[in-house]
Amino acid sequence: MAKIVVIGAGTGGMPAAYEIKEILGKDHQVLMVNEHDTFRFTPSNPWIAVGWREPKAITFQIEKHLADKKIEFKCARVTKIDTEKNQLITADEDIIDYDYLVIATGPKLAFNTIPGAGPEHFTQSICTLEHAVECKVDVDKLLANPGPVIVGAFQGASCFGPAYEYVFILDKVLRDAGIRSKVPIHFVTSEPYVGHLGLGGVGDSKSMLESELRQRDIKWICNATVDSVEEGVMHISELDRKGNVDFSHSLPFQHSMLIPPFAGIDAVANVEGLCNPKGFVITDEHQRSPTFGNIFAGGVCVAIPPAEITPVPTGMPKTGYMIESMMTAIAHNLHSIIIENSPPKSKGTWNAICIADMGDTGAVFVAMPQIAPRNVSWFKKGKWAHFAKIGFEKYFLRKMKTGSSEPLYEKYALKLMGITRLEAEDDDNDINKEL
Repeated sequence: MAKIVVIGAGTGGMPAAYEIKEILGKDHQVLMVNEHDTFRFTPSNPWIAVGWREPKAITFQIEKHLADKKIEFKCARVTKIDTEKNQLITADEDIIDYDYLVIATGPKLAFNTIPGAGPEHFTQSICTLEHAVECKVDVDKLLANPGPVIVGAFQGASCFGPAYEYVFILDKVLRDAGIRSKVPIHFVTSEPYVGHLGLGGVGDSKSMLESELRQRDIKWICNATVDSVEEGVMHISELDRKGNVDFSHSLPFQHSMLIPPFAGIDAVANVEGLCNPKGFVITDEHQRSPTFGNIFAGGVCVAIPPAEITPVPTGMPKTGYMIESMMTAIAHNLHSIIIENSPPKSKGTWNAICIADMGDTGAVFVAMPQIAPRNVSWFKKGKWAHFAKIGFEKYFLRKMKTGSSEPLYEKYALKLMGITRLEAEDDDNDINKEL
């Protein structure tokens, strides 16, 4: 019997645990380790930050749902990975043995790279549930005492979609409160242009997002490096295409929310030979560590090179469907190794489907694959996308409660559009096998 341990019960780790258990069966043990006892649907954090959702609406207790699928759960924070002994050490000094390890931890938020950044100092965040709840307190202060707002993404950030979502949602909140005229808004981003998204753009994302910002009277600064943040003032250098300082800005703010750069969590980053200098796990095309053959990784914790060199560093985002494709590949590759005694052969397609709320409208993009050049590059907006985001939240939470990572109707519906999770040879025959 093999023991597979999954670290991290997020939007990647939970599907991974379900798929691995399903494909390996009852003869093998799957253990989930997570520092919280609840699943949190992170994509809904922008709604938490403005009071459109309560935390209980996007969270649920993990253990009982995993138990329904015969998956074990341990609530603990992993502080060390001992690759020689195949063990995890927790903050309580418990030891967890593993035969195979799947890392799905998500990122460490590197606010420390920008003086004055982060909820402990002068800017807000929506990257965690706790941060979103704290941000809501600051939004309430803004509503009571209107003033300038800065939203965006710091240099080195790789997750730009939530920044756009938040600025559009906050704009709607301010308009509904009748105080938008008292709140000038700047969108400050490390992207070389609006709509770059860390992907080199998707379809008409540049022109569409510029139009949406312009219609809402939101000014923007691109190629921005935030030099420091003081209480009520953000110091920004705007670079030109050659990376030289073109303009310097000192913008006042009453409220600010910027997405930070990410890094690998300490327990993972400290494993010699596992990660790149930023602490992201290096994997091969099968999501396996080239150094440690029994360690796999997927999601935000994985090292992926940027889409292109930009004047201000921008990372490659790991979007939801892309992450799910990584986890499906890991499950299939563990089946190949453990059950078939053969080398891993499955590869995630890394196709991207992203639904973003914009307050009273929304946007959807499809990038196949996420990394250019692409077979499909599509970006559309409309009120339907706003409702699609609400529907997706409910749908994904239900999937995680029922333990079905990829229901048949989802799989076949997406396959009709040419969207699949795997590039593996046997994926072409999945429908015939299941029918």
